[in-house]
Amino acid sequence: MLERLNVSVTVVNTVAKPLMTLQTPRPHVWVRFIECMIEGYSLRKCAEQLNDEVTHVTLFYWRHKILAALRQIPTESFQGIVEMDETYFLYSEKGKRNITERKPRKRGGKAKYRGISKDQVCVLVARDRQKMTYSGVLGRGRIRTTKLDEAIGGHLSDSNVLCTDSWRAFSSYANAKGLAHYRFKSDGKQRIKGVYHIQNVNSYHSRLKKWMDRFNGVATKYLQHYLAWFRYLDSKDYENTASNKKNMLVISCLFSVSQTNRKLRQSTFLDKLTGYQFNV
Repeated sequence: MLERLNVSVTVVNTVAKPLMTLQTPRPHVWVRFIECMIEGYSLRKCAEQLNDEVTHVTLFYWRHKILAALRQIPTESFQGIVEMDETYFLYSEKGKRNITERKPRKRGGKAKYRGISKDQVCVLVARDRQKMTYSGVLGRGRIRTTKLDEAIGGHLSDSNVLCTDSWRAFSSYANAKGLAHYRFKSDGKQRIKGVYHIQNVNSYHSRLKKWMDRFNGVATKYLQHYLAWFRYLDSKDYENTASNKKNMLVISCLFSVSQTNRKLRQSTFLDKLTGYQFNV
C-alpha cells in the first residue's frame, strides 16, 4: 500500500523536518522511538527502552504527532471484491478528570448496556483482495447508511462487489449505489459463496482487537490515530526492519502536522444526531 507513494528519501534527510516539529536535538532518540512504535510498546516501556532520556509524557506527544501523519496516508480506490464489516470499541474518556456522566472505569471496563448501544463506538473496516484497507470511526451506536457513503463512497466504483454481513445499512447502501452485494448472516451457517466471503475483514478485526488490548482501553478522541497506527503496522507485517523504520520516518515527513500539544490535550469527540465529528 505505502509503496504506491513512490517515495525515495534517505533517513538522514527525513529526520530533519519531524525533529524540528518535535523540538528535540536528539534525532537518535527519535529513531529509537520509531522502533518502539513498530513494536507497539506502551509509553512507559518506550521510556524504559530509551533509558529514560525522554519522559513517557513527552513520548505521548511524539506518538500522536507521528500518528497524525500516518492518519493522512490515503486509501486508494478499491479493486474487485471489497469485504466490509463494522466492529465496536467501548466509548472511553480515558485520561479525563471529573467525569460526570458515569463512574470512571478501570483498565478498559465494560459497557453499561448489553449489545450495541451508545456505549459502543462503531469502526468500519473495508478491505479488498489486494489488501487496500480503509478503517475509520463512524460514530457511537449502530452504523448508519449516510455515514457509509461519507466514509468510503469515494473509494468505490460500479466495478466493485461488496461482501458484508446481513445488517440492513449495508443492503440499503449497496442498493442505493447499484453495487453487486453478497450478504452473510452472523449465525455462520454459510460463510462462503464461491469466491465471496468476509473472512479477510473479520481476520483484520481479530488482529486489530488483539493488538489494541495491550493499551487497556484507548480514549475515543484518539481512536482514529490508533486505527492508522495499526493499519500501517499490519501493512508491514509488524516487522521491525531497517526498511520499515525508514518508511515510517518518510511517511512522518510527507504530511504536515499542525496540531500542538495544547490542541491534542483539548481535542474532543463529539457524536450528535447530526453526525460524527472528530476534532484534533
